[in-house]
Parts: sequence; C-alpha cells; structure tokens
Amino acid sequence: MTDILTLRRPDDWHVHLRDGETMRAVVPHTARRFARAVVMPNLKPPVTTTALAGEYRRRILDAVPTGMTFEPLMTLYLTDNMPPDEIDRAKAAGYVIGCKLYPAGATTNSDSGVTDIARIDRVLARMAELDLVLQIHGEVTEEHVDVFEREQRFIDTVLAPLIVRHPRLRVVFEHITTRAAVEFVRDARAGVAATITPQHLLFNRNEIFRGGIRPHFYCLPILKTETDRDALVAAATGGDPRFFLGTDSAPHARHTKENACGCAGMYSAHAGLELYVEAFERAGALERLEGFAAHYGADFYRLPRNTETVTLRRREWRPPLTYAFGGAELVPMFAGEPLRWSLEGDE
Repeated sequence: MTDILTLRRPDDWHVHLRDGETMRAVVPHTARRFARAVVMPNLKPPVTTTALAGEYRRRILDAVPTGMTFEPLMTLYLTDNMPPDEIDRAKAAGYVIGCKLYPAGATTNSDSGVTDIARIDRVLARMAELDLVLQIHGEVTEEHVDVFEREQRFIDTVLAPLIVRHPRLRVVFEHITTRAAVEFVRDARAGVAATITPQHLLFNRNEIFRGGIRPHFYCLPILKTETDRDALVAAATGGDPRFFLGTDSAPHARHTKENACGCAGMYSAHAGLELYVEAFERAGALERLEGFAAHYGADFYRLPRNTETVTLRRREWRPPLTYAFGGAELVPMFAGEPLRWSLEGDE
C-alpha cells in the first residue's frame, strides 16, 4: 500500500468560480490544486462576448493568492443570437478555449441558453473552422422527460446528429452521468471526449435520499443509478484518453441550497484532487489517475502537459462544516467527514 502519491500537476477541465466576493472565496481552492481550469460562463449576466471573458479573466487572476500559479481558460456562453464573428474575436484573443452550450433552463443561470441547436449552426460551423472546442451540458429540458432520462434523450435527439452534421467540431460532453453516455463517447468519432466529476464517481442517487432529503447532494445532471456509477468508474480508471477530469465544482450559499427550491450544484474544489484519489483508490487504479487528471485533458485541448508536480500523502483530514462565502456559508462535499488523502503542505 502506497502512502505517498506524486503526480504531474493536474488541470480542471470544468469549474464554476462565480464572481465578486464569492469568487474570491473559492478561487484559492482551485488554484491550490490545479494549474489550469476551464471556467464556466454562466454568470449573471452571462459571459457572451470575448470582451466580457477578458474582464472576467482579469478578476479571476486578481483573486489568485500570491505565490500560486494558475491559468483560467475562458469560455463563452452560447445564445440563440450569438454572431459568428464573435468566434473570430474569441480565437484571436488567445484566452478563450471554447464555447459552452447550455440548453435553455438546463441548470444554474442557464435561462439565456440555446432554445434550438439549429439556431447556432453557423456559429458551430465557425467554431469547427477555427478549432474552438464546444463544451456541452448534455440534457434536454422538456418538462415531460423524466429527469433521470434527460441525458440519454439529449444523446439521441441532439448530440448524435450534431457530431455528424459538424464532423470537424471538437466536443466535450461535460459531466457525463450514465452508462449510455460512456458508451456513446467510446463509440463516437474522433474529436469527442467527456469529463467526469468526483460526485458521479463516488455516489449514486440513493445518496440524495439517505435519511431524508439531502440538498447538498442535488446537482445537475442529477446523480444516477449504481449501474451508471460503475460505468463511469470503469471509464475514468480504464486508461481511455477520451475521459478526463472535470470537477464541475459549483458553489452555492448554504441558504440557497437548504430551502424549498434549492439550487443544483456540489462544491468540491476544496478537495478537488483528493476526491479523485479517493475514487481511484477504491477502484484499485491509483496508477491510472495521472493520465486521467493530468494528461488526457491537456492532450485533447492541444495544450502542453504541465511540468510541475503535486504530492499527496495518506493522512486523514476532515473538511470543515462550512467555508466563508462572501458573507454567507458554503457547505463542501464531505463536510465534517474523513478523507484519506491530503495535499502535501496542507497541515
């Protein structure tokens, strides 16, 4: 049994950092663990232009603690009305790595999202020409579709036709949750990949209801069955470069989670790497963590792999019950519960 684990420093290919005081509360957690992160654009108002992305990037960099190196990789929020020439500006800027597709109403701050994929066909074609990656929240939003089946329906009705219609477009199917999604990505054409979150590797949907309604386990896409979780673990730990790390860490104030209509999202950035170590160790696959965490995402995005390393030690610690969050409280994953691995230097 190993007690020390040294890895090439990883990247987080999907994270929510919010803005203002709440952003300043969470950026240090991500920057402590990851060299780079793909930052989601679903602010209020959303980050729909290259100029807005540049301003947001500067605010993020200002929140990085002195002595830490961290690079935010920016994304634009796709809307029905985005002009194709915005893609030209994004590519020329150099700091925008892709565009995020939120089906309208799919998750937090997605009300301005795309109502019909056909409306952005010219934008997607321009993204393919300029080699900007499309990041997708893959769920349909029709009221009549069961919440546990929305990912599968999205694959059949939106994603599968999309990658045929745009054969050069590189696509990341974000935070996949089902065996169907794993099988789709494995069988898809070149240029299609997926991120997997720590919560979907560690928990199934029973966790939402264990001992009563547990709002801090509510995220979108929602946790699925144990069969789905097993498929995700096999994909993450199997050494397939199509699957890589993306925490989808999504901070919400405690009072917005613990109410009659709680927000979707789980906060994992405080232990973003440690939680994956937990999942890979449970699967007996620690030797494959470095590829998943530090190689495959960088390779897909055509960025150099990081050269520095991080070291984790087998030392039990318990995340606090809450973190300060811009005048409110933020409840993290595993709040008050033991984790078996900690980053070297976190004493």
